[in-house]
Amino acid sequence: MITAVHVKKQFDKVLAVDDVTVTIKERQVFGLIGTNGAGKSTFLRMVSGILKPDSGEILIDERPVYGNPKAKADIFYIPDEQYYLPNATPRDMAHFYKDFYPKFDMARFDEMLARFQLKARRKVNTFSKGMKKQLSVLIGVCANTKYMLCDETFDGLDPVMRQAVKSVFAGELAERDFTPVIVSHNLRELEDICDSVGILHQGGVLMQKDLEEMKLNIHNIQCVFQSPDDERAAFELLDIIKADRRGSLTTFTARGAEEEIMLKLNSFTPVFSEILPLTLEEIFISETEVVGYDIKKLIF
Repeated sequence: MITAVHVKKQFDKVLAVDDVTVTIKERQVFGLIGTNGAGKSTFLRMVSGILKPDSGEILIDERPVYGNPKAKADIFYIPDEQYYLPNATPRDMAHFYKDFYPKFDMARFDEMLARFQLKARRKVNTFSKGMKKQLSVLIGVCANTKYMLCDETFDGLDPVMRQAVKSVFAGELAERDFTPVIVSHNLRELEDICDSVGILHQGGVLMQKDLEEMKLNIHNIQCVFQSPDDERAAFELLDIIKADRRGSLTTFTARGAEEEIMLKLNSFTPVFSEILPLTLEEIFISETEVVGYDIKKLIF
């Protein structure tokens, strides 16, 4: 488990990370989202042990990570801008990382290179941005570390490759003790892979929640009531977050268990009603509006 407690980091007059407290559970995919400049990359570099927090602490399985080689050995960090040795090939980079990660699986690396159609002896500096991203993921997976920190890893990948990488992560989660942390500025990239998500805004964590918990407690409903009086009475019984009416069709978002919401709603015998699936973006918009933040300005 990764635990950050009241972590702060400042560069000159810029407060990059401000009092961040977050817990990342084992064997789950954790997504950290936020706009550019929100402090995501700085936080990830502290988690990986590259930067030392000015205050607070970051623990990897209850061990301080900064200056601790044993804790760092459990982490593979993929920065937004990957670095490759000059004129190196994928095979060269694999041998380089094998010196630092004894569990590096060379046979599997060769197999995955072939699956992703990356040539083992082609110079990496001739690869496209997307190909370099793919290579960094394959190296990270084959390093066989417990934690994998990915900074904008899906940026530059086409839709097919995004799904391929997500499939690789799913396979790792099913087969071994593996916890990926994915940093992104785009909620839609994380929707179908993350178990829990945190929003980082202006250096601080705005919210951290399990997706399943949120989905069970917030619902989007379309309904046609028999009369405006029925609609008003139903809304008095329900915990309404927001509502929109177009003609006779009312669409609203409400908190609570699905069964409880529908039981109360059906007591008014509506002409039509159905539960609509909520996207991750819609969930976070609803959650953050309640605490006074206009999340629409923070995400894309």
